[in-house]
Amino acid sequence: MFRLKDLDILGSKAELASLPEGKLLINTINAHSYNTARKDGLFAEALTNGDVLIPDGVSIVKACRWIKAKSLPKERIAGWDLFEFEMNKLEECRMKNVSRERPLTVMFMGSSEKVLDLIVKRAAKVYPHLKIVTYSPPYKPEFSEEDNKAIIDAINAADPDLLWIGMTAPKQEKWTFSHWDELNIHCHVGTIGAVFDFFAGTVERAPLWWQRHGLEWLYRLLKEPKRMWRRYIIGNALFLFNVIFRERW
Repeated sequence: MFRLKDLDILGSKAELASLPEGKLLINTINAHSYNTARKDGLFAEALTNGDVLIPDGVSIVKACRWIKAKSLPKERIAGWDLFEFEMNKLEECRMKNVSRERPLTVMFMGSSEKVLDLIVKRAAKVYPHLKIVTYSPPYKPEFSEEDNKAIIDAINAADPDLLWIGMTAPKQEKWTFSHWDELNIHCHVGTIGAVFDFFAGTVERAPLWWQRHGLEWLYRLLKEPKRMWRRYIIGNALFLFNVIFRERW
């Protein structure tokens, strides 16, 4: 059974700096993904058995404290925080070693060609020393064997120094976990679907005040009520129910 109280969750943003180098699968957990994992066995397995799990939600941080979970994260670590940390680290590394022959490569796998084109354009300004590679998979509920092979081959051919997977949860986590052994890469891999749109500018992220007060979810609900009401109104109520009646005992 998927239980929040038993998960290994990263404690703070500062701990991102201590993550080991090499092939590392980094996932996020929030109230929505918690609810989904309770009824999706493969998604639960992906979150439980990835290398790093970060608390992308104030609700997760508070719930862990309330139920006296195995992990007691001190703060929310948003997917955006992970993205900025990893990108800045790689950019600084390249700037210190501009003479090296091989460029440092970041690959974005997921989303649409439109979004990926916007990512490439913005990255050229914000991270000018990094080489950006993209791949847009077909839009369909399930990939065929040919689709999966094409994606895996593209990733392996790029041999990235950092890989971002963005196909929305739980698809991105399940796909990456299921094909982990087929990815012949040496880098950190983050499943951060929403960040693709934030960085591209196609979706506006909540202002800092909302973020600092743990209300980014409410901002998204107010901006997109028709799309987000089920996730945040029903989903948050379900999360509270699960924490109160299924996690404390």
